[in-house]
Amino acid sequence: MNKFHGTGVAMVTPFKADGSIDHSGLKNTIDYIISGGVEYIVSLGTTGEAATLSSDEKKEVWDITAEHTAGRIPLIAGIGGNNTAEVIRDLKKFDNKAYDAVLSVSPYYSKPTQEGIYQHYKAISEASDLPVMIYNVPGRTSMNISADTTLRLAHDFKNIFGTKEASGSFDQFNLIIRDKPEDFLMISGDDAIALPLISAGAVGVISVVGNALPGILSTMVRMCLDGKFIEAQPLHYSLVEFTHLCFAEGNPGGVKAALKLLNICSDTLRLPLVNVSVETASKIQTELQKLKLI
Repeated sequence: MNKFHGTGVAMVTPFKADGSIDHSGLKNTIDYIISGGVEYIVSLGTTGEAATLSSDEKKEVWDITAEHTAGRIPLIAGIGGNNTAEVIRDLKKFDNKAYDAVLSVSPYYSKPTQEGIYQHYKAISEASDLPVMIYNVPGRTSMNISADTTLRLAHDFKNIFGTKEASGSFDQFNLIIRDKPEDFLMISGDDAIALPLISAGAVGVISVVGNALPGILSTMVRMCLDGKFIEAQPLHYSLVEFTHLCFAEGNPGGVKAALKLLNICSDTLRLPLVNVSVETASKIQTELQKLKLI
């Protein structure tokens, strides 16, 4: 799965002022991300506001993304949830011809045990025609996927090929990287720690910031993968404040504010998310000016 080494972007879903999906904005975003040199796109993860889209709208976004990307870079579809049977139904009806893998978030809200999490991913693995990437983000799901559970899944199911890790625990990262199968991918789920996690053995990042800064971020990640960590540090530190601002009032409000300033798409969000404050938007503008993007 070398196609997923490098920078993946968890793409936003642009909306019109009335809240409907903005086809033009979506195509602009795809072109902008690809022009920045990233390795792949993740469609309808958390950053894509998938939780607020209907089944028909999800299909709409996936279809437009596949058609407009036209094979230029690989695509991953975000298909997950806390109802295992429903996730399996979604996988079965998903038109996967243009997609290369599935990213499936750990069950949220229900707070399953580690055995429950294992059985959830076992069922998904057995139902999916596409390779499956685990997504561990306990800050959103309330339950961490332990290193032991991740490793158990990695060793037991060949089509579970990697994990997007956003636990924030380097103890956990170290255990997974040390004991995983050689071809199992550790991918950073946090922009801010992409550099140190790659130094420990991760193969890249699935990024929010990459929506707005695909060129800077993907250049830094490629440098890290080439072992040029000292050379990558100036780029890493140039992104620190922008990354902080993107999450200061919730994701994807911050990065959508940046995309509006870059004239890529609007900053419209669906409730319960709301736009960032004028103060935060102004700070994002200042950072884009420092980076000479506006």
